[in-house]
Amino acid sequence: MTTRGVLYVHSAPRALCPHVEWAVAGVLGGRVQLDWIRQPAAPGTWRSEFSWQARPGTASKLASALRGWDLLRFEVTAEPSPAAEGERYSSTPELGIFHAVTGMHGDILVPEDRLRAALARSAGGETDLEAEIAKLLGKPWDDELESFRHAGEGAPVRWLHQVV
Repeated sequence: MTTRGVLYVHSAPRALCPHVEWAVAGVLGGRVQLDWIRQPAAPGTWRSEFSWQARPGTASKLASALRGWDLLRFEVTAEPSPAAEGERYSSTPELGIFHAVTGMHGDILVPEDRLRAALARSAGGETDLEAEIAKLLGKPWDDELESFRHAGEGAPVRWLHQVV
């Protein structure tokens, strides 16, 4: 059983690019060569997109392999399969890593216990319910990554989700 996914490296310093390739190759078990283009949203950095097909759980392995680098912005998505829900990981130097389970239409599926915890924190006055829900949906990561998601001139643009 396999699933498909995409690794979006939104910004990486040039010196980090080969390390990203090695990390991805280590997870996928073969040589990987990413096509790097300049990232106009952060001069001096590079971006790449890489489609992959592997066993369910590969997205989490890719995210784990890349999460320790402070200067890297990335997202990893995995489509749902008969054996597993879809996944989305987003990572920024400022916010760290975000994980969400996604359904067949790309919607984020929030587990009941996480919703109950958000309600409890809000009811206890620790935080605002709207802010808690925004975090559960990855809004802070979306806000930070949005300018990096737009490709440079002439490069393909892939949208991660569409708001209807």
